Amino acid sequence: MTGFDDRLPAYRARLACNFPQIEPILADCLRDAEARLSQQGLADYLDGASLVCMIGRGVEPVLIYLQEMPRIAERLGEDSLELVSRSVWRLSRTPNGGAIPVFMQSIAGVTARLGSYELFERTIDLLMDFARRTSSSIHGNQSATLPSPSLPLLLERLPQLLGELSLTGLRHWIDNGLKHFLAHPERQKDYFSLQSADSRAVLQRERHGTLLADHERSLELYFRALWQEPDLFIPYSSAFDQLRKPTPYYDALGIRLPDAYDDRAGVSGLDRYRALLAHIAAHRRWSGSIVADNYSPFQRLAIDLFEDCRVEHLALQQYPGLRPLWLALHPQPAEDACDPQQHSCIRHRLALFSRAVLDPDHGYRNPDLLDFVARFHALMAQPGHNTEDAAALAVAYIARTRRQSDLSAQVFFTDTEVDYRDDNRHLWRYIEAGDEEESFAEPPRRRAEEPERLPPRHYPEWDYQGKHYRPDWVSLYEGLHPSADAAFIDRLLARHAGLAKRLHQLLERLKPQFAVRERYQEDGSELDLDLAIRALTDLRAGSQPDPRINMSHRTDGRDIAVTLLLDLSESLKETPEGCSQSILELSQAAVALLGWAIEALGDEFAIGGFSSNSRHEVRYLHIKGFSEPWGAAVKARLAAMQAGWSTRMGAALRHAGHGLARRTAEKKLLLILSDGEPADIDESDPQRLIEDARKAVQELSAAGVYSYCINLDPCADDYVGTIFGRHYSVIDCVERLPERLPQLFMSLTR
Repeated sequence: MTGFDDRLPAYRARLACNFPQIEPILADCLRDAEARLSQQGLADYLDGASLVCMIGRGVEPVLIYLQEMPRIAERLGEDSLELVSRSVWRLSRTPNGGAIPVFMQSIAGVTARLGSYELFERTIDLLMDFARRTSSSIHGNQSATLPSPSLPLLLERLPQLLGELSLTGLRHWIDNGLKHFLAHPERQKDYFSLQSADSRAVLQRERHGTLLADHERSLELYFRALWQEPDLFIPYSSAFDQLRKPTPYYDALGIRLPDAYDDRAGVSGLDRYRALLAHIAAHRRWSGSIVADNYSPFQRLAIDLFEDCRVEHLALQQYPGLRPLWLALHPQPAEDACDPQQHSCIRHRLALFSRAVLDPDHGYRNPDLLDFVARFHALMAQPGHNTEDAAALAVAYIARTRRQSDLSAQVFFTDTEVDYRDDNRHLWRYIEAGDEEESFAEPPRRRAEEPERLPPRHYPEWDYQGKHYRPDWVSLYEGLHPSADAAFIDRLLARHAGLAKRLHQLLERLKPQFAVRERYQEDGSELDLDLAIRALTDLRAGSQPDPRINMSHRTDGRDIAVTLLLDLSESLKETPEGCSQSILELSQAAVALLGWAIEALGDEFAIGGFSSNSRHEVRYLHIKGFSEPWGAAVKARLAAMQAGWSTRMGAALRHAGHGLARRTAEKKLLLILSDGEPADIDESDPQRLIEDARKAVQELSAAGVYSYCINLDPCADDYVGTIFGRHYSVIDCVERLPERLPQLFMSLTR
């Protein structure tokens, strides 16, 4: 019987490939292939590698084939060897040959998600059809010479997509992208790289598993009933690059949760949500905060985990039934799984400790581990322990178990992620700003005084380049504006007493002067005696009487509902040249005079203000409601007006218009007071938000709401006409705003 070394020359002779880079790995690859494949499979393996080598796309596809295909063939069947090599050959005969390296790089991840050869074959067919359709669409015929713009992007994300979608869901997602963007290469690339809102929205729709939206109410009740912790649940999409996989967390705005959970380890997606919420509730009830600057990154990693263990221990004292749920979801790392000679094992050691604390039957034998588990339980037995105590124990554990290899870049991650836990950002506070605490996912610093919060409202945003809406793109938070000293507004009105007197004269001309009697009403405010006598006469004469014997009164003249929408962006703090007051103070005086004037006219009237800090946080603050009288409470909110953040106008217009459109008034006026063009920190294209605001105005017009803008920017003509058409005025002399705003309102509602 010949050995492997004797067979190696024959194998090498059958492999028709002369890249020198394959020689160092060839023997190991062939040895692995011999162990996994039949003789026919081994022959197909070498023939397939030869075919991949012949296509002329470099050595990388060949190396991947040699290294990965034995394991794939063992899992899916040896027919997959020829399927892959023939697919590579087919791609090489098309304009999409440049995508072959990406195709080969993706097959290991793709086949790991698929359980059979049949599913893999259907996936290959789907990809080939996609390549054909997207490349031929460029010139509109089958002889196109340009490659598909989006095939490499789709291949890069295919393993991730198959982790989120069934094959049917993947097909629907691809078909939707081709249906809408086949003739638009740039938008097509955004869609298939998961960068567009449409792409993520369709992915959300096609995703299988437990959706947060389907169970949000029951989870809210669970959170309230067990933990007495009401809060907002804010979903985020998990359809992102796995290297930047988002993690649950909570902050001042609410609790961030994945929008979908699959079943895992025998635990349903719904129970995974419950496990996560129980852990977060335990943190909210028992965790404090500590200064991050005092600790190294390794120490902070350990403190995170020790505090997780502490609050879970306290939660288990109250709800012991959580233990089986958390144990099922907690990884169970093998004690000797990490080799400190090859990896940094710090995550592994911490995962061992976490499992040992949670699982009384852990079976670990490391003396340092057992010592600190005992010290942890001793700490838990003491009354009054807190986050600082857990931090001290964590630092001691890191010091005791420290290894030189902990500094290695090769970190051991297997069975170290506890995915029902949040990211613990709430534990840390920072004295000195530094890179450690900066995070793109971290919520912005809040204003000193926050209004009461309602669940976020989600509004679409118009993409003028793609000519479509980005669904649920903007999150708008509304609340009641904070209050200050109402006497401040009275003092402002007193400073403008002369103007108020002139306005009063104008108001007398606009006020409804008389009432009109409406007769012949079946239901009315009073009986019409003449008609009642006539009806009684008819009845006695044997005739059918007219039942319309009542009458009512209505005020002749105005039937108007008005919403004044104030732009509260940062630029309001500026003081114009030659003025003694800031734009904010002038706006307060103008709004106070307008409020007083509208109250005198008797019109329905509401005031709201808005600002934004990216599409994820648009603030809408109610200053006056329609049913609320003009009085001290409204003046107090107006006195507390502050300027800050940016101007994402479209969402604010939609929200204000939504409430105004439901009024029963004959005329509905949305009056916008702004001092600049729409802009926000997450938009580099200034035209995008201008076009979205224009679209919002068109939507309001279709709903019967008339929009008019008073703008304080001398250069506003460049953009305000695009948004509002001819329905705007520019006030160049800002100090005249208190006079001009009421006058404009009266001219609009005359």
